[in-house]
Amino acid sequence: MSGFFIILTALVGLCVAFAGVYFISRKIDNYGFVDVAWSYAFAALAFFYALVGPGWPVRRALISSMAILWSLRLGTHLCRRVVSHHPEEDGRYAQLRKDWKGNFAPKMFGFFQLQAASVVLLGLAFFIACLNPEPQLHLLEIAGAILWLLSVAGEATADAQLAAFKHNKANKGRVCDVGLWHFSRHPNYFFEWMTWVAYAIFAGASPWGWLGIIGPAVILFLLLRVTGIPLTEEQSVRSKGEAYRRYQKTTNAFIPWFPKKSS
Repeated sequence: MSGFFIILTALVGLCVAFAGVYFISRKIDNYGFVDVAWSYAFAALAFFYALVGPGWPVRRALISSMAILWSLRLGTHLCRRVVSHHPEEDGRYAQLRKDWKGNFAPKMFGFFQLQAASVVLLGLAFFIACLNPEPQLHLLEIAGAILWLLSVAGEATADAQLAAFKHNKANKGRVCDVGLWHFSRHPNYFFEWMTWVAYAIFAGASPWGWLGIIGPAVILFLLLRVTGIPLTEEQSVRSKGEAYRRYQKTTNAFIPWFPKKSS
C-alpha cells in the first residue's frame, strides 16, 4: 500500500466517522462531543498507521503507543467533562450558534469535516515514523519519547488540578490559580503543545521527518489565535468578570512562569 493511499484511506475513514459524530451531536443537541471525537481519532489513526506502515515494528509500536495513550487519556477526560455538563453545551459552541445563526447546520458540518482533516494533517509525524525501516532507535526518538512522557504527565496534572478546584463548591465563580494554574492561565494547553513537539522530535529521525513540525506549528496557531486560548478566555471573562481580568494581568497566558505582582 503506497503512502498516498494510506493517507487517503485514513482521511476518507475519518471524514465518514466525523459525519456520524455530527449527526449524533445534532440529534442530542450538543456539539461539544466533537472535542471528544477529535481526541479519540488520533488513537484510531496511529493504530491504522502502525498496522499498515512498512517501517521497523519496534518504532511503529512505540510511536503508536505514545499517540494512543495520549489520545485515550485526553479523550476520556473530555468525555467525562462533556457528559457531566450535558445537556449544557460548552460555551465555545454556544457562541458559535450565535455567530453562525441562520446558516448554522452546514457550517457546523463543515467544521466537523475540518476536524477530521486536521487529525490527518497533525498525524503526519506518526505516519512518517511508521515508514522508517531503520532497525534501531535514534537519539532524537528517545528524546522525543522522554519529552512526551513529561508532557503527558504535565497535562494530566493540570487537568486534575482544575477538576479538583471545580469540584469544590466553595470555589464556584472563582478563578483557578492553584498548582500549575498559578504559573500559567492555560498549563493544560502548554503541555498539550509540548506533546506535539515531542512527536515532531521523534519524527525528526526519519526521512522527511521535518514535516513533523507541521503538528506543533498548527497546534500552536490554533491554541494562541483560534479555538484555544481566545475562545476560552472570552468565556472566562463572561463568566468570572473582573476576577479573571485580574488573573490575566498577573499570570502568563501560555508558558508557565512566575506571576507578576498585582498593581
